Formats: sequence, structure tokens, C-alpha cells
Amino acid sequence: MNLVKPASLLLVASLAACAQTNTQNGSVSAYSPAAAAPVPDCVFSNQTAAPGWVCDEPLPGVEIQAVGIAERSPAGQSYMKDMAKAAALGHLAEQFKVKVAKMVKQYIGTTGMGDAQTVDAAASSTIKTISSKMLEGARMYRSRTGPEGRMYVMVGLDAQKTKALVKAAVKNSMKNEKALWQEFKAQKSHDEMAAGIAAMED
Repeated sequence: MNLVKPASLLLVASLAACAQTNTQNGSVSAYSPAAAAPVPDCVFSNQTAAPGWVCDEPLPGVEIQAVGIAERSPAGQSYMKDMAKAAALGHLAEQFKVKVAKMVKQYIGTTGMGDAQTVDAAASSTIKTISSKMLEGARMYRSRTGPEGRMYVMVGLDAQKTKALVKAAVKNSMKNEKALWQEFKAQKSHDEMAAGIAAMED
């Protein structure tokens, strides 16, 4: 027992000396937590670092944005970009519908026109007029081929384009659902209302 103890102490001392030498030389032990690489905030499907916009990080100057992804295809990069853009427009349309419904409800609610049921009906009528085709004027801001071969595309609308499309959606709803909007028309013209709704977030 007494013979083993000094040998054990010698081994511990040697390991401590090695660790101290590595630290002084600027290297860190492989078992040190500091050696672990930081995890990126945004990654592609193969876990390599990706630009923030791939994970919906807001881009300055863009009011609404959405990302579309296309799988690798023998048809080529151009085809993949078109498919990714189409997917992105579909996502953008869904986000735009949510935004427009909120703006319609806010506007009608603050003006005191109509009851809750009528307000919901006006919002629903407006978003029915919105489709991916309506948003084809959206700009493609970013595109990137991922390391796994997928195509990533980000499309978006700036504030001016968003306002114009909101106004168009409201006017289409007024044209399609005249009876529904008649109550509101008695107090304001359709043009005034469409402009007021489009300006809700100004």
C-alpha cells in the first residue's frame, strides 16, 4: 500500500505539469470545454453554418419576407431557383394574409364601424383575394445553393410595395363583397378606407 501511494502521486503530478505546459504554450487540452466549437445560430440541413436570412433573420428594408427551398434537381440551377422562388411566394402570401387581416381589423376597430362579426367578415373577405400570383411582384433578395445541393431563395416586400398590395387587396374585397362593405361605405369612401387600412402601420 505504501509503495503504490508515491507512484500514484507521481503520476498525478506529471499530468498536472503537462496540463500547465499546454496552457502556457497557448493550447488547450482536448478534454477542455473551451475546445468545443460554438454552434452557429443558423445552419443548413447538414448542420454547416448558413446565412441568417435562411433562418428568417430580418433583412433591413424588407417589410415582409419568406424563404423557399428547392431540392437538388438534374434540371439545373435555373429550374431549382424558379421552384424555390415559387415556394417562397407561397409562404409570403400566407404571411401577407395574416398581416392584412390584422390591419383590416385594427382599422375598422379604431374607427368604431361595425360589430365583431362584421369586422371578421371584412378581414376574411379581404384575405380571400390574396394569392401567390398577386405577390409575383415581390423582389427576390437572396439566393444560395447549400452545401447539400438544395437551392434557398428569399423573397420579400418593402414598405411601399406592401402598402400598395394591401390597398389593392382591400379594393378587390370591396368590389367582390359590395353588400358586406356597404355599411362602411356610408361613412367613408372605398378609396379613403383602402388608403386608411394600408396606412395602419405608418
